[in-house]
Amino acid sequence: MAGPGKCLLVTGPPVRLEKEVREWGSSPESLRWPTVGKYKVDVASFESLALPELQVREDTDLFIVDEVGKMELFSSSFFPCVLRILESNVPFLATVPIPKFGRDIPAVARLKNHPGATMFTLSKGNRDAVKEEIYSHLVALLSKQ
Repeated sequence: MAGPGKCLLVTGPPVRLEKEVREWGSSPESLRWPTVGKYKVDVASFESLALPELQVREDTDLFIVDEVGKMELFSSSFFPCVLRILESNVPFLATVPIPKFGRDIPAVARLKNHPGATMFTLSKGNRDAVKEEIYSHLVALLSKQ
C-alpha cells in the first residue's frame, strides 16, 4: 500500500476557458460515444493514449494525472490502473473534481479516502501558496526515492 502522503489530490472551482469544441458530426461511431455536458468521450482513443502511460514501471518516478473525473471514468480500465499506481511506491499527483450537489463520484471518493492521500483545495486566493506546498511535498517524495 502507498505510504502516507504519496498520493496528492488537487481540487478547486473549475477554471472557465473560452475554447472551441470540435463538431463531431453525425458519424455512426461518434453517436455512440458517451457525453459529459457538451463534450463527447472517445473512450477507445482515450484508452489507447492513456492506459499505456499508466503502467507502473521500475523507471517511473512520478505519476501526474489531470484528471480523475467523469470523462476518464467512462473507461472501465482507467480506474484499475489508478488503483495499481496507488498501491505502488510511486508518488501520484492528480486533479479531482469538486463534488456536484455535495456528492463525489464514487471513484473520486475512494481516492480521497485512501490512507496515503493528501488533499489540496485550490482557490484564487490560495493557489500560489498551495502550489508551493505541493511542490515541497513532491520534492520531498522524490528525494526519498
